Amino acid sequence: MTTNGSITNFINHHYRHFNAAALKDAAVGYKKHVENKGQMLVTLAGAMSTAELGLSLAEMIRQGKVHAISCTGANLEEDVFNLVAHDHYVRIPNYRDLTPQDEQKLLEKHLNRVTDTCIPEEEAIRRIENVVLEYWQDADRKGESYFPHEFMYKILLSGKLNQYYQIDPKNSWLLAAAEKNLPMVVPGWEDSTLGNIFAGHCIKGDIKSVHTVKGGIQYMKSWAEWYMSAAKKNPVGFFQIGGGIAGDFPICVVPMLDQDLGHEDVPLWSYFAQISDSTTSYGSYSGAIPNEKITWGKLAPTTPSYIVESDATICAPLIFAYVLGW
Repeated sequence: MTTNGSITNFINHHYRHFNAAALKDAAVGYKKHVENKGQMLVTLAGAMSTAELGLSLAEMIRQGKVHAISCTGANLEEDVFNLVAHDHYVRIPNYRDLTPQDEQKLLEKHLNRVTDTCIPEEEAIRRIENVVLEYWQDADRKGESYFPHEFMYKILLSGKLNQYYQIDPKNSWLLAAAEKNLPMVVPGWEDSTLGNIFAGHCIKGDIKSVHTVKGGIQYMKSWAEWYMSAAKKNPVGFFQIGGGIAGDFPICVVPMLDQDLGHEDVPLWSYFAQISDSTTSYGSYSGAIPNEKITWGKLAPTTPSYIVESDATICAPLIFAYVLGW
């Protein structure tokens, strides 16, 4: 049995009210869920990979505390960018003071800014492009097609990027997921740097079939198959970081199976937690409270539900640390 570590003890003692209490309740609920043989989907919106969430998420995956991932195309690729080009990243602590001219100078240096962190285009994006293009073209020649995350799994497991690693690979959540062949969906992958690059190669004719990389409808089909198989064996929980398509796409599988396909006894999500700093507002998905999801046939009134209205870069590692007993 894991002995509680200093972070867990600190949260237990100090996090008693307001958002702090919500964080603790979500962490306790998460821990109970997986200890009771429940499975957990984690969804990644925002720029969590550039925020280096892999420092805690990778260990969550290795220890079997995460059973599936839904992420944006940006989070899929940016974990790999960080893996191979970390030493070339540039932090801009005073990013709020930058003028448009300052931003132009960053562009001229091929530094693409994400809040206070600049991703180095040549060392990260172009290095990955050279390798992934090889895999895209090989599949294209063979008439094969794979999901975006499957291409990344193949590349990471091949060892072709090992020589470029600039962080300890144990801190790459995508490498941890690849080693476990973790189920994953990457909705809207086209809206990512590599998605744009793939489209460019299709336009140029370097890749003949746009179907070489599978898309959203194929993802939903495979996701529905995974959910029905998994949820019939064990309860499935939903841990959402941010909002957007990374969260909305996978949660919709339940009403689709029930309302659109007419399946009987479709299990609802058995746990729900969201970390978001988006305020509740008219039509906002990121700011929608869990109760709204009851009306869409996603959650039940009895589903343990939590919302932590705060910064996920602060709260997610703390919750993961609690679940891991750190």
